[in-house]
Amino acid sequence: MSIDAAHRIIAERRPGFRPRVALVLGSGLGRVAERIEDPTRISYEELPGFPVPTVAGHAGSLVLGRLSGVEVLCLNGRVHAYEGGDGAARLKVLVRTVKQLGTQALVLTNAAGSLRPEVGPGSLVLIRDHINMLGFNPLQGPNDEAWGPRFFSMRDAYDPALADRFRRAATTAGIALPEGVYLAYPGPNFETPAEIRAFRTLGADLVGMSTVPEVLVARHCGLAVAALSAVTNLAEGMSDTTPSHDETLAQGAAIARSLETLILAFLESLKHGH
Repeated sequence: MSIDAAHRIIAERRPGFRPRVALVLGSGLGRVAERIEDPTRISYEELPGFPVPTVAGHAGSLVLGRLSGVEVLCLNGRVHAYEGGDGAARLKVLVRTVKQLGTQALVLTNAAGSLRPEVGPGSLVLIRDHINMLGFNPLQGPNDEAWGPRFFSMRDAYDPALADRFRRAATTAGIALPEGVYLAYPGPNFETPAEIRAFRTLGADLVGMSTVPEVLVARHCGLAVAALSAVTNLAEGMSDTTPSHDETLAQGAAIARSLETLILAFLESLKHGH
């Protein structure tokens, strides 16, 4: 089984490691991984069943170590629905391996377009809920009862206690942290202006091409989840700028410092239990 094999390799490379938090870093947001102390790096290619990203800005590696005195597992890079292949099955392996390592919480980050003019490029947004427009769910197909039930609630998909901790961390760090609903769009094309108008009507505040699959698998197996969007652009039809992946990477890199500050403050609060 890929999960057991991946777990065994990680345990061999870092004996006794039991991360309290796993961090998933989105497009252009890999800077946080560079801050990890006493790091052990493992390429996804070395881990059976792990999804290897094919998109620029996604390194495709695990970094194990400590941040702010907390043991963390950093997943530097992710795969997306538009990459095709067996990504959905491999995503389950990745998230369930995180769970098997004893992780308590999964913190996801992504680069996203904003559907709110007042939340422009450079903003960090705390995701409070999502809308799945990907057209698929990685849990489709036979259910493995060892990991979770066939049917499960998504009422608190984004854990209220973790969200509250991020709010307090943002206040401590002096970072504005508006909240919003994230809509997952399949891509790889950016959305049309008409689609953006429709998504605003549906109640979306952010749009991107990731995150929701990981949340679904994580909640199925009982991991607590928090998620942050780094706003890289206003969505199509809301500005004169045409969205591009280069812009996403550039803006993501610019926001990475604020994201790093916020995550460090969040982990500091975990360490001190306040």
